[in-house]
Amino acid sequence: MISYQSEDIGMPAISRAKITEWIKRVAASYEKKIGTIAYIFCSDEKILAINRQYLQHDYYTDIITFDYCTGSSLSGDIFISLDTVRSNAELFGQTYDRELHRVLVHGILHLCGINDKGPGEREIMEAAENKALSLLESGNVSNG
Repeated sequence: MISYQSEDIGMPAISRAKITEWIKRVAASYEKKIGTIAYIFCSDEKILAINRQYLQHDYYTDIITFDYCTGSSLSGDIFISLDTVRSNAELFGQTYDRELHRVLVHGILHLCGINDKGPGEREIMEAAENKALSLLESGNVSNG
């Protein structure tokens, strides 16, 4: 089950059915299935507070993923700062929707075991994000 909620910010205009189907297909491509995934959309201030409290990091970020996976079942809480998504879209010359989709799948890819902090890992993550985005953008996911 995938849930979508917001804390201290408005809910983004996304097609939940389409995103859910897409996320399930991405997970399946890594031989994983969806357990319980909670997307929590929030502000920069909320994600900074989470970063400080749980990770002892004192900076803003676009996403924080808490991994509760067991075996091949993906479960986790994925906090996404819509403020940072918006500023990153501008910074990287992307549409807001494309950047939001990139971050949505980024959390799932972390749960699938792809990291992005070590040497060469960022490039692997970017390739996986691009592959997943092309699946969504090619129209190979229905509107549910």
